[in-house]
Amino acid sequence: MSVRSGARGYILRAACIVAGGALVLTGCTKNSESNAPTVAKVQVNKVDSLASQLPDKVKQAGKLVVGVNLPYSPNEFKDPSTGKIVGFDVDLMDAVAATLGIKADYQQADFEKIIPSIQAGTYDLGMSSFTDNTDREKSVDFVDYFSAGSQWAQQVGKQIDPNNACGKKVAVERTTVQETDELPAKSKACTDAGKPKIDIVAFDDQAAAANALVLGQVDAFSADSPVTAYAVKQNKGKIETDGAIFSSAPYGWPIAKGSPLGPVLQAAVQHLMDDGDYLKICQNWGVEQGAITKSVTNGAKG
Repeated sequence: MSVRSGARGYILRAACIVAGGALVLTGCTKNSESNAPTVAKVQVNKVDSLASQLPDKVKQAGKLVVGVNLPYSPNEFKDPSTGKIVGFDVDLMDAVAATLGIKADYQQADFEKIIPSIQAGTYDLGMSSFTDNTDREKSVDFVDYFSAGSQWAQQVGKQIDPNNACGKKVAVERTTVQETDELPAKSKACTDAGKPKIDIVAFDDQAAAANALVLGQVDAFSADSPVTAYAVKQNKGKIETDGAIFSSAPYGWPIAKGSPLGPVLQAAVQHLMDDGDYLKICQNWGVEQGAITKSVTNGAKG
C-alpha cells in the first residue's frame, strides 16, 4: 500500500517545524520543496503509430487534462523558484504525452475529488501517486506504471531491524498507513512477546520525520518507498535505506472505466520502458527501486 492511508495520502512539506509540540527541529534536512533538485528532462520523440490511436477528443484538444494533488515529493510538487509542477510522476507523464505528440495540462485538485472528476469527464486522468487497488477499480480503470511499498531508513551505519524494533523510536508521517497500520501491528507484536513497545513518533510531514532521523532524535523512520528513496538521496552520507521494500502495490493513473485512452497510455509507457527512457526518469529522481518492466491495466492485488 502506498503511504496515503492505503491509497495516496498526505504530504511532504518543508522541514524545520514543531511536530505536535513534541520536538523543535534544527539543522534542516534537504528533504523539502525549498530544496527542489535540478533534474534534467529526458527528451523523447513522438511515435506516430501510438499517437494515431488517441481518442478524437484528446487529439483535437492536443493535450491530456491531468488532475493532480500537491505536494508529494518526489512524485509531484512545486518548484519554489519557478512555481512549476515538477517531480518523477510529472517527468514520466510529460514523456508519455510527448510520445503521443501532445502536452500534459496539470490541474490541481483535492485528492479525493480527482476520481469523481475523471468520472464526470472533467479530467482525462489522474496523476497523484494513486495506489491501484480493487476497491478503486470498481469506479475507474488504472494504467499501472510503478511499484511502491513501505521502506525504512536509518542513520548510516546504525543497524535497526524493521521487524524487531521493540523499544526503538520510529518516525512516521501522521495519518499514513505506517502510523495507522504498520507500526501499531509491529508494536503489538513486541508487547505480546513481553518486549518494550515501539515508540511511534508522528510528524505532520515526512520532511520533519527525515530531519528527526538525521539529527538522531529517532532511530528510524518508515515511509512510502519512493519517499524514503528521495529522502536518502537528499541526505547522502547521513541516512540510508533499512531493509527491503515491503507491502508493495502498484501506482497507477486512473482513467474513466472502459475509456479508449487506457490502452494508448499503457502502450506509450510500455514504449518508454522498452527503450530505456522510463528507467532514466526513475534514476533521475532516485526511485529506480520501484521501477517495473511491464505496464498492465488494473493490476491490483486481490
